[in-house]
Amino acid sequence: NYVLYLFLAKKYKKVTGKEIYSDTLESTPMLEKEKFPQDYFPECKWSRKGFIRTRWCITDCAFDLVNIHLFHDASNLIAWETSPSVYSGIRHKALGYVLDRIIDQRFEKVSYFVFGDFNFRLDAKAVVETLCAKATMQTIRAADTNEVVKLIFRESDNDRKVMLQLEKKLFDYFNQDVFRDNNGTALLEFDRELSVFKDRLYELDISFPPSYPYSEDSSQGKQYMNTRCPAWCDRILMSHSAKELILKSENDEKIVIYDHIGPNVCMGDHKPVFLSFRIAAGAGKPIANVHKCCVVQ
Repeated sequence: NYVLYLFLAKKYKKVTGKEIYSDTLESTPMLEKEKFPQDYFPECKWSRKGFIRTRWCITDCAFDLVNIHLFHDASNLIAWETSPSVYSGIRHKALGYVLDRIIDQRFEKVSYFVFGDFNFRLDAKAVVETLCAKATMQTIRAADTNEVVKLIFRESDNDRKVMLQLEKKLFDYFNQDVFRDNNGTALLEFDRELSVFKDRLYELDISFPPSYPYSEDSSQGKQYMNTRCPAWCDRILMSHSAKELILKSENDEKIVIYDHIGPNVCMGDHKPVFLSFRIAAGAGKPIANVHKCCVVQ
């Protein structure tokens, strides 16, 4: 709750005239803002992908907030070729780079939260093999290059109904309900990219549907686009020590919430994800590197 309040504080001050904290993000130097090294980028197309880290102090507790943007899957066909995909390996390398920066010797170590568009995808090969287990595959190649440009999966019977069409930027599965029913939790077994970092990162249980790619048609708030396999791209992760910052209720009141926003309305191609919790007074490491923190008064 405190973290959300900080981001709303500037607007609150404008409306009420009351001072809430000593600085704003605009007036306080960022602790760290960095693109990934150019050789991390697929095909050497250097873009804005990277991370921003800021250090915060609330009462007597210090922690880092790290906003991250990792690399996407450029082609569904390439993602389907291997398990795990080549894109998964690129994301692992980039996330490892960020985590190493967070705990290096330049700053005192504190608990941290890493959040944003991780672009984590389901294991495409395993998902297709499961969704189309009883289907036959048709391969379509370009006439001039013989390159595979489309895969069509048809049921073996039932008049050979098309179940899935797969192209570079097309993932057209005939029944989107599989991604929505029970919040798509049947597919969580294919969400495997975070497992590499289980010793370094912790995540609360996911109980919301895949956060990407939603239709941007304002009348289709619950509909996925047929461009990518729906996946939990947007996440909030934390160091294991950061769990100590979250108070657990003694009367079973649900005060820790990990969920998405706007389930029934158009929010763009990503549904925002949030984590709401109370910070335990005195938890975590006391004030660290105060001169580069936003300090609550």
